[in-house]
Amino acid sequence: MFNDIGPLELVTLIVLAVLVFGPDKLPKVIQDVTRTIRKIREFSESAKNDIREELGPEFKDFEFEDLNPKTFIRKQLDNEDLGLKEIRNGFDLKKEMAEVTDAVHSRESDTSASSAGAAGSSGGRIDMTKKPETPDPGDRPPFDADAT
Repeated sequence: MFNDIGPLELVTLIVLAVLVFGPDKLPKVIQDVTRTIRKIREFSESAKNDIREELGPEFKDFEFEDLNPKTFIRKQLDNEDLGLKEIRNGFDLKKEMAEVTDAVHSRESDTSASSAGAAGSSGGRIDMTKKPETPDPGDRPPFDADAT
């Protein structure tokens, strides 16, 4: 519950509690707080049991922790019925990347060989920059909604 409270913060809280409630009333306040926390936990467990009873026997193994999205996803990914492990094992990323790399390199060698005569000074590289089209003199320029 208090996993993120450091030792200095804990000492500060204790000193503040002694100053606010006094050393004579502090044990009574601690008992009241622990009793309240215990009642809240009992109420929570009672509500969980009531919900489980109302859901029926189909949800006998229902856990409220599964409502946490991280827990739910982790549980579903570990489920053997879905066959996700077979899919993961069947997909070889290194092999796929090697195939893509080979395809790109063979594409580059084909393009550089065919465009060597036409490219001249470009050195066999493809110009990927977008050239603006020159509009006809009678055409209106394109409408830019962001500019207005």
